[in-house]
This record gives sequence, structure tokens and C-alpha cells, in this order.
Amino acid sequence: MNGEHREAEEPLTVAQLLETLHLRSEQVAVEINLKILDRGEFLNWNLHDGDKVEILSFIGGGSPT
Repeated sequence: MNGEHREAEEPLTVAQLLETLHLRSEQVAVEINLKILDRGEFLNWNLHDGDKVEILSFIGGGSPT
């Protein structure tokens, strides 16, 4: 993670990648080659060799008001 280079043995969708990384799609934003995907695209978006994938996790916190 965090700038780590990864390779997959078979083609993956974004949804499959998130499952492999044990990440819930409701708690992340995904950017592929500088394009932010809608969550509805995760199931059908196929990753290709050389794609740059950024996954941002949402973390709750802050001070109560």
C-alpha cells in the first residue's frame, strides 16, 4: 500500500481488488489513472497492466460539537 507496486496474476475488477485487500467499497474512494470512479463502476471496471490505482480510505474522527 502507500506507493507499493503490486501485480496480479489474472485480470481484476476494482471490486475484486478491494475484496483482495479486505476493503469495503462503501468506505473508500478509488481513482484509476487520475479518474475518480463512481462506486457503481467498481464491479465492471477492469484493471489493466500499468494502471495507476489510488485508494483513499475514509476514517471517522474529530471532536464532538
